[in-house]
Amino acid sequence: MTPGKDAPAPTAGSRWRRLPTPALIAALTALVGLVDVVTAISHRPTRWTWIGRMIPGLVTDAATGTSVGAGLLLIGLAHGLRRRKRRAWRAAVILSGAAVLLDLARGFAVAAAALDAIPFAVLLATRARFHAAGDPRTRWRALGALAALAAADLTIGLSLISFRHGEGALADRLTHVLAGLVGVSGPVRFGPRDADLVGAVLLALGAVTVGVTGYLALRPARPVARLTEQDDTGLRALLARHGGRDPLGYTALRRDNSVLWSPSGKAAITYRVVSGVALVCGDPLGDPEAWPGAIGPFLELAATHAWVPAVVGCGPDAGRAWQRAGLRVLELGDQAIVRTAQFRLDDPPLHPLRQTVATFEGAAHTARIDRIGDLREDERGALVERTAAADPDGVVVRAYHHDQLCGLLTFAPWGRDGLALDRIHRERTVAGGLTEFMLVALLRDAPRLGVSRVSLTFTAFRTALARGERLGASPALKVWRRVLLGASRWFQIESLYRFNARFAPDWQPRYVCWPVTRDLPRVLLAAMRAEVLVSRPTLLPCRPRWRTDDPVLTSDVTISTDPPPAAPVGRPGLARREGRPGVLGRDGRDGRQVRERPPRNSAVRSKVSSSPKQTP
Repeated sequence: MTPGKDAPAPTAGSRWRRLPTPALIAALTALVGLVDVVTAISHRPTRWTWIGRMIPGLVTDAATGTSVGAGLLLIGLAHGLRRRKRRAWRAAVILSGAAVLLDLARGFAVAAAALDAIPFAVLLATRARFHAAGDPRTRWRALGALAALAAADLTIGLSLISFRHGEGALADRLTHVLAGLVGVSGPVRFGPRDADLVGAVLLALGAVTVGVTGYLALRPARPVARLTEQDDTGLRALLARHGGRDPLGYTALRRDNSVLWSPSGKAAITYRVVSGVALVCGDPLGDPEAWPGAIGPFLELAATHAWVPAVVGCGPDAGRAWQRAGLRVLELGDQAIVRTAQFRLDDPPLHPLRQTVATFEGAAHTARIDRIGDLREDERGALVERTAAADPDGVVVRAYHHDQLCGLLTFAPWGRDGLALDRIHRERTVAGGLTEFMLVALLRDAPRLGVSRVSLTFTAFRTALARGERLGASPALKVWRRVLLGASRWFQIESLYRFNARFAPDWQPRYVCWPVTRDLPRVLLAAMRAEVLVSRPTLLPCRPRWRTDDPVLTSDVTISTDPPPAAPVGRPGLARREGRPGVLGRDGRDGRQVRERPPRNSAVRSKVSSSPKQTP
């Protein structure tokens, strides 16, 4: 169709879309760098040999070695180019331009020079696309660069010896490569010209390795932002006023977070940068009416650094706010919320949970519940070393078996009357169900603690798991459920769903937000790497990090002789059998007596009377 008379003329934006994307430019640069490395170490004669003979052999060998180093650096710069980093663009322009001159210097390799000129021209034509500022950096990156370059040096060195028909065993070749990196001749023997070429290439690789590592180690570090004391005070003030909205709000106080405040100071967003993704966990803090004042600057900051802005685990209100700001929103799963006033262990749906609790009570397990602010100084100090949930308003639950610690739960405060499960630790030899036993002890003690709601773990794709097992579920939903069950072998998907469902909780939907569809896998991988909603807390048994003389774990509990009234346990059943060490017996016992320690700390202890054994 021919454009009409009034058709708009092509704009700068339409011409912009015809240019290659930074990801394509990065791939092109890495490919050309790889070709430079391969052609330099192979160094085949060309039809321009008569011109190449006019160049001294020392210059040719030096240019060949430098070409290998330049190609290696171009490969390393591809990641920065893909993220639109301005500094990576400058370095790539310089190196690709230098590669053209080096190709001409090493025997007038016109074809290789023409190939290197392609990324040089493309980078100059698309310079406006590379506008992102550099990321905060530390000198630890020097160690990563050293490891990567050392591996590349060994690979290229051994390949070069093979191309040049070096004679020697593998040990001799490794020795020759390591010696050549520092300019020393090794035990491998070559032809008359090959020895000089191999030595020049290896020396150039050693110089590149030392130079890059030294630059990264000695350049001024721009430390990653951390919460200051002033930020911590301000965030706690927002949590005190608005913290009851989001059970994940307490995660904002993690010291490895960065914070961005709204102009009014009534809202804030905390985030972490993981693999180029600016990751926000949960809702913004503060007054919801002030959230846009923090969301806008956060998106601008992400654009400045070419970060992918993403949110994991936000609630419905925050999801709508991020959607209005231009992000896509998808339901990721549900947060399990238990209302303590509605929790009754004798309810029929909780029969399996009642069986588990009765079994642990019958095996002489006890649970102790304390506010962290009520602990002694030595106890609180030891707890800080093991968990981030050391807020005075937090709660710690400790489980003992014959006065020997076997499990520990910590809870972060959630508003004025809530708790959010933060960490789970249990002894490897204890049978499954100890976590449920400790949680039930906490829920029974909730009135004394003034707790009306408890947030358990996050359950990813809970709706698909629940609906997929119902009668009449669609074939597509059943297939999706099978996929999730298969993924549960590596990720805690089904196990967390089953664990939470045992408490018959209310389900609060949580969402993931991201800018464009192609960024979703990257966002989810970054969330997994940051362990935002994947491994904290975990139901897997973990090796305890405590010592027997640790004051947090001592069981010096004074037992009162006046038990308070307790909720009925109901008829116990059989213990869940698991093929692990330390599986409990199959005894089920009736009767229960709760004893409580006055006045500072609280211990919930079960004393079991004898009863006939239950049979299958």
